[in-house]
Amino acid sequence: MKILLTGANGFVGKNLTAQLYNIKSGKAKHPVLGTDLEIIEYTRETDEGVLDDACKTADFVFHLAGVNRPKETEEFMAGNYGFTSTLLEKLKLHDNRCPIVLASSTQAALDNPYGRSKKAGEEAVRNHFNPQDREKALIYRFPNVFGKWAKPNYNSAVATFCNNIANDLPIAVNDPTVEMTLVYIDDVVEELIGALANEATRHGDFCIVPTVHKIKLGEIVDLLNGFKTQRENLTVPNVTHNGFGKKLYSTYLSYLSADQFSYPLKMNIDQRGSFTEIIRTPERGQFSVNISKPGITKGQHWHHTKNEKFVVVSGKGLIQLRKVGKDAEGNDFAVNDFYVSGDKIEVVEMIPGYTHNIINLSETEDMVTFMWANESFDPDRPDTFFEEV
Repeated sequence: MKILLTGANGFVGKNLTAQLYNIKSGKAKHPVLGTDLEIIEYTRETDEGVLDDACKTADFVFHLAGVNRPKETEEFMAGNYGFTSTLLEKLKLHDNRCPIVLASSTQAALDNPYGRSKKAGEEAVRNHFNPQDREKALIYRFPNVFGKWAKPNYNSAVATFCNNIANDLPIAVNDPTVEMTLVYIDDVVEELIGALANEATRHGDFCIVPTVHKIKLGEIVDLLNGFKTQRENLTVPNVTHNGFGKKLYSTYLSYLSADQFSYPLKMNIDQRGSFTEIIRTPERGQFSVNISKPGITKGQHWHHTKNEKFVVVSGKGLIQLRKVGKDAEGNDFAVNDFYVSGDKIEVVEMIPGYTHNIINLSETEDMVTFMWANESFDPDRPDTFFEEV
């Protein structure tokens, strides 16, 4: 299958091209498409002869090229309708009536220079086909698209806000109550590849991306500011909100500069080793890493309600648990021993009402343990009581 993709270096184009190459190489599996794909990328810098040759043999066209922020208003019609007409003329010259995906905009329903140019492009694509073949005109009126590789101050407000907040630049929010209608780039790409596989999602005369998010502008800014501060308070980003939070967080991360890819954590160090908190959440507890020096015993306490999971990932040790109190004969309850090692990754649960410890059995190596607690540590209510196992 030969696929012509105009606007290949644009926001949607780059993401779509990357996934098409993943399918072509077999890195991504598709239930319908195979690896026998030829992807012809066309941009403003490409020789026009490439376009002419591609129009002879293309089996499918993704027409994503367009203009949305020109210097002069006249460029809207030239870039959106004019180039579309050129593309269609070349296809017609070679009697090529292959399906065409057109990336239009919800602005096409509005009476403004950009909207009129997009609508003119839509009509040109529809009229390219005979009435019985109109289903080959796959026209998508995209709302605001967000995701990685979108240009700030060009593609969308979300791109601008992500870039500016990530890099300590000011943002302007005129009305935080304005509701945004958004589609995520991965959902767009999935739908476009579905169209390539003859599985486009249709709604009346248009095709649509089925997953749409509606959210107020102020809520987006609040989420982004929360992402900004989560490295300081160690909270997990809000990745709920019907999946929107997860998509927005991934988008936000893509605007970090390289020197922001890593960040330090506070290591609580003493002669026994160290304890470093990595993540804390109000709903899902706290995740930390504990390093024990050779021969060191840590813990020796129990909890009423708090529970923990210990996973030794390096070194070897012994975790012990003993039920607090006495048995019917007045004796201490039996000690439960769990020998652990980085050679065999397993979870040992710290049970409420059981005092517990963790001992590094090595004489030479540190022992590294991942620890999860069902609640973040609260110094006013530590729920931690010393008692040797």
